[in-house]
Amino acid sequence: MLLRVRVTLPDRPGALGQVARTLGVAGADIVQVVVLERLGGRAVDDFTVVWPGSTRLDRLQAGLGAIPGVHIDGIWRAIGAPTSSGHDAELLAQLAANPADGLATLADAVPGLLAADWAAAAVVPADWAARSGSASGAAPAVVCASWRAPEPPRLPEVTPLRARPFDGLDGIRYAVAPFGRAGLVLVAARTDGDELPAASFHVSEVDRMAQLVRAAAVILGDRLDLVSAPPVAAA
Repeated sequence: MLLRVRVTLPDRPGALGQVARTLGVAGADIVQVVVLERLGGRAVDDFTVVWPGSTRLDRLQAGLGAIPGVHIDGIWRAIGAPTSSGHDAELLAQLAANPADGLATLADAVPGLLAADWAAAAVVPADWAARSGSASGAAPAVVCASWRAPEPPRLPEVTPLRARPFDGLDGIRYAVAPFGRAGLVLVAARTDGDELPAASFHVSEVDRMAQLVRAAAVILGDRLDLVSAPPVAAA
């Protein structure tokens, strides 16, 4: 199976190679490495690896945990290898070519771009500021969701002011980015699996998602206002 392994490690010569060797010894075949951050003598790296399904992950976790200064931020199933910014441009071209399905196309593409399990476009209630923290809550209403989303998608309360990551009470890792109109937001989610604690969304991933959403808002324009209110279920 394909896994994403995120580690924080010392930003010094040899540290990356030591992690890579440990992954290989544990049985992982490295497909790709992406550096998410280098700051203050530390680095955050994502390794996409092919992992033998018959091998227990505790061997991998023990090997990485034994390296001085290395911290495992998360290990979770991956849909595919990390994609470059060129894929973002291709996605935006698809939205421009078929704006009628643009929102659904965006929601369906984001999980693959950000190593998420699923994504959904939703509308936050207009009175979210007054309702937030109240018994009724301010959970957004789903407009469309990616093909791997649960049915119905479980969305947390969202304040649609800025793009940000957060962890839900149910252990799901979320990233949210507002479209800046009609209360629309895009929500991406990662969920834990057996022996697979997913990592929270990194700030670079949230920034990438926010840039996609802002560009999509420009491309789709007034069409977004037409989906600002979810359909009302028949009585």
